[in-house]
Amino acid sequence: MPLLPFLGTPDTWLVGLINSHSRSNDNNDSDASTDDDSDDEDETAQLLRELEKIKRERAEEEQRKEEQRQQLDAAQRSEQLLSGNPLLNLGGDQSFAVKRRWDDDVIFKNQARDVDDKPQKRFINDMLRSDFHRKFMNKYIR
Repeated sequence: MPLLPFLGTPDTWLVGLINSHSRSNDNNDSDASTDDDSDDEDETAQLLRELEKIKRERAEEEQRKEEQRQQLDAAQRSEQLLSGNPLLNLGGDQSFAVKRRWDDDVIFKNQARDVDDKPQKRFINDMLRSDFHRKFMNKYIR
């Protein structure tokens, strides 16, 4: 009977080993002696104890991981509660920025102020230096 412990998890290969061991015992009952039976039973019992030990270790490991996760969650929750209130925030890293008003992004804000910003037209008696002539030349000639 080949023992291949590297195929699968320890649970699966131990159970498979126990089952194959008990099957081989059933086949050899006619020519097996009482010493062989007791040895086989001892080996089966030892394998079952090993299986229970592995299951217990896994359960303890899962419980330890769960406790660590709960402690981490509790620490994060308390940190979030403390930093969530700006009055209790003693770090001072955050600046108290004033919130934007509801009309800060309105398109038509300050319309009356922009009317007076137009430049005054200047009058020049020379046709070549007038504003109209300069705009015309820039637009159509250049």
